Amino acid sequence: MFFVDTIGVEGLGNRAHLAGGARTAVAVDPPRDVDRVLAAAARRGVRISHVVETHLHNDYVTGGPELARLTGAAYLVPAGARVAFARVPVADGDTVDVDEDLTLAAVATPGHTPHHTAYVLSEAGRPVAAFTGGSLLIGTVGRPDLVEPRLTEELARAQHASAHRLARTLPDGTAVLPTHGFGSFCSSAPMDGDTTTIGREKAVNPALTTDVDAFVARLLASLEDVPAYYAHMGPVNAAGPAPVDLTPPAVADPDGIAARLAAGEWVVDLRDRVAFARGHVAGSFNYEADGGLATYLAWTIPWGRPVTLLAGSAEQLAAAQRELVRVGIDRPAAAALGGPERWLREGERPASFARSTFAGLAGQDAAGIVVLDVRRASERAAGRIEGSVHIPVHELHRRVGEVPGGTVWVHCAGGMRAAIGASFLDAAGREVVAVDDGFDAAAEAGLTVVTD
Repeated sequence: MFFVDTIGVEGLGNRAHLAGGARTAVAVDPPRDVDRVLAAAARRGVRISHVVETHLHNDYVTGGPELARLTGAAYLVPAGARVAFARVPVADGDTVDVDEDLTLAAVATPGHTPHHTAYVLSEAGRPVAAFTGGSLLIGTVGRPDLVEPRLTEELARAQHASAHRLARTLPDGTAVLPTHGFGSFCSSAPMDGDTTTIGREKAVNPALTTDVDAFVARLLASLEDVPAYYAHMGPVNAAGPAPVDLTPPAVADPDGIAARLAAGEWVVDLRDRVAFARGHVAGSFNYEADGGLATYLAWTIPWGRPVTLLAGSAEQLAAAQRELVRVGIDRPAAAALGGPERWLREGERPASFARSTFAGLAGQDAAGIVVLDVRRASERAAGRIEGSVHIPVHELHRRVGEVPGGTVWVHCAGGMRAAIGASFLDAAGREVVAVDDGFDAAAEAGLTVVTD
C-alpha cells in the first residue's frame, strides 16, 4: 500500500511531497530546510531512495542536493535543466522503482519551464498520483513567463498541451499533487481548493476547458509582476545550493543596531504590526514574522544587503531564519530579542506612528492627506479609492520620494502590506497612518471606490 505525505511550505505557498511504500520513498521538490522531509521519512520508517525535481525552481532554493547527499538517494533532475552538479538526468518515459509494486515515471510537461517534468506514481501498474510541480495546478497552471520574456507565449502554449497530455493519459481518479499554487507567485492565478484529481481538472481547469488560443490570451493577460528575488533563485539552484546553517546569529546590542542602521543595513522588526506601530527603533522596517516574511522581504530588500532581525522571542527568530534560507537569505548579520526597551540606546525614545481604519480615513478632512495604495495593480484595477496614489509595496522603498507631501494614509487589502509601507515612510521621516482594515470596508465607510 502506498502513501503520500505532503509537506507545506506555507510562507512561500508551496508544497513538497514524500511518497512511498513499506520500506522506501521518493521526495519531490524538497524545500531547502530538509530536516522536515527527513522527519517525515523517519515517522514513516522509510528510507528515501530517490529525490526528484520537477524543474529548476524560480521561487525558492531547493533542498534537493543536500537531501540526496544526506540520504545517499539518487538525485533525479530533468535532463534539459542546465546544472553544475552531479545528478541523474531524466527524460520523458524514464521510470524508477520506488518500492514493491511502486514505480515513478517521468512525463515531459514543458510550459512552466522548457524542461519541466511531472512524475506519475503507479501502484501495480495503475497510476495513483501525479506530481505536477508547476504544470497542472488546482484549477490553473504555473505561469510561463519566468524563464525568458521571448519564450512566454511559446511556453503558454506548451502549458496547454502539457495539461492535455496529462488529462488524456491518466485516469480521472489520479490525484494531482502540484508544488506551486497555494499562494505562490509561480501560479498564474489563485487556486480554488486544496486537493484535486485529473477528473476534476477536466471539468474546471481553463487549460482543459478552453481552446489553446483563448487560453493563451487569458493566461498572458493575467500575468503580474514577478518578485524581484526570483532572478536569483534559478542561478542558485543551477549551481547547487550550499547546506543551510540555522544556528542563532550574532547578538546585536543597542550600539550595534544603531551602527548597522547608520551604515545603511536593513534592520527588520518581526513583531506584529500593532506592536511595531506602538513603538520601534527609528529606521527599522516591519515585516511580520507570520505575514509572508520570506516573499516580501526578499522582494523588497536590495539583494545581498545585510539584514539584522529584531524578534519578540527566540522561537520567532528561529522561524524567521528558517523561512529566509528558503529564498537565499542565509545568515542574518545579527539579531536581538525582546522589544524596543532592549534595542534602544540609553536616552533614546522609540519611534511610533498611528493606526486607523477606513472609517477613520473617511472622517478626515481631505486637505493635507495623501491616500497611498500599496496593493498590486490587479487588485487596484478591481477597486480603488478615488484620488489615491498607487505605488505597490514591492516598489515603495525605492520610490518613497515620489509620495506627495502631507500625512500619508497607507492601505492595502488587509493591513500587513500597509504596515510594511508605513514603516518605509516612517523611516524616511514622513508622517504616516497605517490603515489596518479590510478593503471591503472602504466603500462601507463612505469612501468613493471606483474601478478601472
